[in-house]
Amino acid sequence: MTERRLVWTVAVHQLICWGTIYLAFPVFIAPMEAELGWSRAEISGAFTAGLLASGVTAIPVGRWVDRHGSRWPMAIGAGLGALLLVAWALLGSLAMFYAVWIAIGVTHAMCLSDPAYAALTANSRDPRRAITHVTFVTGFCTSLFVPLGAGLVEWIGWRPTLLAFAALQLLPAALAAICLRGAKGSLSGATAARGAPLAAALRRRAFWTLAIAFCCQAFMGTGLSFHILPLLAERGMPLGAALLVIALHGPCQVAARAVLFALGPRAGDARRVGLFSFALLPVAMAVLALGPPSTPLALLYAALFGIANGLLTIVRATGIADILGREGYAQISGALTMAMVLPRTVAPLALGLVWEAAGGYGPVPWILLGVTLAGGLAFLAAALDRSASPAPRDG
Repeated sequence: MTERRLVWTVAVHQLICWGTIYLAFPVFIAPMEAELGWSRAEISGAFTAGLLASGVTAIPVGRWVDRHGSRWPMAIGAGLGALLLVAWALLGSLAMFYAVWIAIGVTHAMCLSDPAYAALTANSRDPRRAITHVTFVTGFCTSLFVPLGAGLVEWIGWRPTLLAFAALQLLPAALAAICLRGAKGSLSGATAARGAPLAAALRRRAFWTLAIAFCCQAFMGTGLSFHILPLLAERGMPLGAALLVIALHGPCQVAARAVLFALGPRAGDARRVGLFSFALLPVAMAVLALGPPSTPLALLYAALFGIANGLLTIVRATGIADILGREGYAQISGALTMAMVLPRTVAPLALGLVWEAAGGYGPVPWILLGVTLAGGLAFLAAALDRSASPAPRDG
């Protein structure tokens, strides 16, 4: 398998899978409310159930990937995703909707992020550069699939749009099955079956400090994505300007990844990039907390936030290998993913309760500033823990 084929297969696979079975979910909420009479909370609850299912299955999937490689989880997960999109398009029962989304959550564990990055880590000559390349491509997911989904829903309706997405979802399934032949896992079957790499990682301080750092970032990112629009509106910012601020996140993420890709080995390992990124987040939250409702300051916040988040996506993928080693990558990554499920699911509700108790969003940026500072300190502790670091395997 050539390096180019590996990277482009994973990039296209992730671009489509993220777009169809994850990021486009919000565009279906309003039309489903209108047709089925379900509340927004009921519909969003299914997505939360999917996140929980993804976290529960992340470690078993990771152990399988470490033993056998990512080819079949990525192919089967994408194929199941297509079938479940069809089931979603045909259903009319809320209970069935939850069942479908719990199953979609399982496909997330099989084909989103962790197995893909595990394939690059175990098979690429330069995993850090390969992962940066893939995240540069997937940085366009939201910009592509949210407008595409919204446009199709308006043109042909939400059910036919899901069927169109299901047809598109067959492409990554075929790509993984055909193009990832020969892709290996990070361990021999016997070693991975005993779960030794994950057990060893759990005994290291670096694993737990990484978990704290990524959980803080997940809480901040998910919570802010739910509340940033009403927060800016509360401060009197016009809707058009607020949407511009939010839209700037994506281009800044992609630009940061492009710069990192261009720098290549000169950019340093995940420790340096992670420390830089975690240092930007409290500054972004401080600008959001202190700044008046002016467009220039809000754009500065968006740029800082976008750059940091764009780089931390790469750090989340490469930091495991750089800090904890490449052996057992998939199951260790799965354990971190499972840890991040709780902050992702509680963040919107927690910040909503803060808003209700305070009578406004005033405390929210300050709380998130504290969360990001805690995350940065935890990542610093992980970066400084170089004891008993497993030697990386050649890819």
